[in-house]
Amino acid sequence: MNSLVRRTQQLSLWRTYCVKHNAPEAASATRNTGKSNYGEFIGHHQRQARRSIVVQVSSEKSYAELYNYCSRFGSILAAHHYCVRQEEALHYVLLEYATPGEAEAAIGAGVTNGELTGVPVRSPFLWFRAAAAGGGRRSPKLTPSPMPHLVSLDGTRQVEQAHLLELMRSARDIEEQVQLLHEHTRLNELGIRIRFLAALQVQLAIAGMFPAAQAHPFGSSVNGFGRMGCDLDLILRFDNDMGAKSPLEASEPSRLVFHTKENLSNGRSQTQRHMECFGDMLHLFLPGVCHVRRILQARVPIIKYHHEHLDLEVDLSMSNLTGFYMSELLYMFGEMDPRVRPLTFSIRRWAQSCGLTNPSPGRWISNFSLTCLVMFFLQQLRQPILPTIGALAKSAEPGDSRVTEDGISCSFARNVERLGFRSRNQSSMSELLLQFFEFYSQFDFHNRAISLNEGRGLSKPDHSAMYIVNPLEQLLNVSKNVSLEECERLRIEVRNAAWVLESEVENASLPDGEGERRELSWGVLNLFKHPERAVIRPNMFFKPRMVEVSDLFEQKEAGSMSSPNPPTPAITYNNASVRQQVQSIKEATRSELKQLRGSASSVSTNSPKNRRSNR
Repeated sequence: MNSLVRRTQQLSLWRTYCVKHNAPEAASATRNTGKSNYGEFIGHHQRQARRSIVVQVSSEKSYAELYNYCSRFGSILAAHHYCVRQEEALHYVLLEYATPGEAEAAIGAGVTNGELTGVPVRSPFLWFRAAAAGGGRRSPKLTPSPMPHLVSLDGTRQVEQAHLLELMRSARDIEEQVQLLHEHTRLNELGIRIRFLAALQVQLAIAGMFPAAQAHPFGSSVNGFGRMGCDLDLILRFDNDMGAKSPLEASEPSRLVFHTKENLSNGRSQTQRHMECFGDMLHLFLPGVCHVRRILQARVPIIKYHHEHLDLEVDLSMSNLTGFYMSELLYMFGEMDPRVRPLTFSIRRWAQSCGLTNPSPGRWISNFSLTCLVMFFLQQLRQPILPTIGALAKSAEPGDSRVTEDGISCSFARNVERLGFRSRNQSSMSELLLQFFEFYSQFDFHNRAISLNEGRGLSKPDHSAMYIVNPLEQLLNVSKNVSLEECERLRIEVRNAAWVLESEVENASLPDGEGERRELSWGVLNLFKHPERAVIRPNMFFKPRMVEVSDLFEQKEAGSMSSPNPPTPAITYNNASVRQQVQSIKEATRSELKQLRGSASSVSTNSPKNRRSNR
């Protein structure tokens, strides 16, 4: 009977939740003709995080007992399981309640760990300890039917490469290969959820003093181009001012003003001091936060740390609004056409296999620069797939106005329908991939700069090896770090890829046998390895020397042969012709040295000083 009553309450709460939270999103989706809005995407996952908690358990088998205990605080809508692999696998379950109040009730019911001496902190991260033997009030047991199944089991584990290769080998065509690569390597729903929970933890940590503070994820975690295991970029704003003009600014201002502590130093040094203080708080108090590193002298000061309960690397900043709005721009590009993201994932994977990109910062091209290359390529097609950023900026309305604290305009049309852009490009994924490689194999990186704002190449303003205009901070070069050698390698590798893919497209027929198909690499898989066929390599531009210059001269003079040092080993030559050439060069060099010594002695004899001494 208790189970039936509880099930009825759950259905009622679920119906209320759906009407409350999904109706506005459905109406907005209708207005935007099916295109997802970035603000709604962020807001939806922020509300989702406020309704969620993460509980560490002994294994996934503890889920039934955990659900039986935690359902007393409210209706559990979904549950996800994931593991953090250290010396041993640690198991966690993410529970989503119907309302934020129910999640708060579960957090409020938690107690501190008396066995540890740490500072007691309330957060959405808890652990489920074993029940005391015979003690405490037991909740009524539920039948297995009303308990929702785990939506994901080990949900943050990345797909194994062998399994991914097997899936792509068994695909019907190159189109399906590209789609499979995207579906199995992109950041999944659970990965997005835990990243918003990490942001919520930071936000709640300072909510007492800064109730309007907001921690916003940006970058690959939210722009739709993130892959499994990617880092989390956060921007923390104490006043929730994201550069947008409030509609209340035009109304009568309040006569009640908060007292504020004045900052006498400049903005950058003050931000560095704030971040240094905040880094100490993260390190000392927040559960799960470890390995805190402060990088305060960078152009954008950041705090890097690792979250051990989420197995997540986090970069936190306070003054990177342009990065936040760049994420919105890339999200919009990804939503405009279903081919954009799978194409970008394939090109990134190809660049990684060629060694063009590197996890460590340096002279290599970054994933962001590579994404900009893809967006630019899709803009300049004869039938463009993406509009230019300049066109989006011209279509912006007053409600789209965004200005950072540095005065950088990030205003562009958030509703693409107002732009009136419709792509008539019907090219397949394989055709676009081949056209990408062909385009950049012929692009003049030496003289031309890439501009997503104009959608065309511009004259380079400086001598950087590669110049990609920053779409929002247009005085900056996104690819300034790329060296001349890496730019040349990119040009060579895209030419190699064009040759390989062209042959794959022409020979699109697959082997007949299913077993043979799974064993052979074909299609884009041949881009992700180095085939043994002859391809252009950078060292082909340099001919090997016939002999080293140091071998042309004897190591010691004849008079020093009696020194205690061991004799120099004899030089070996490949053939008699090389030996004869070396001997002739030695003889010519000796004769030139003798002539130089003779001329030097004659000059010293005829000098005025020597003539005076002879007198």
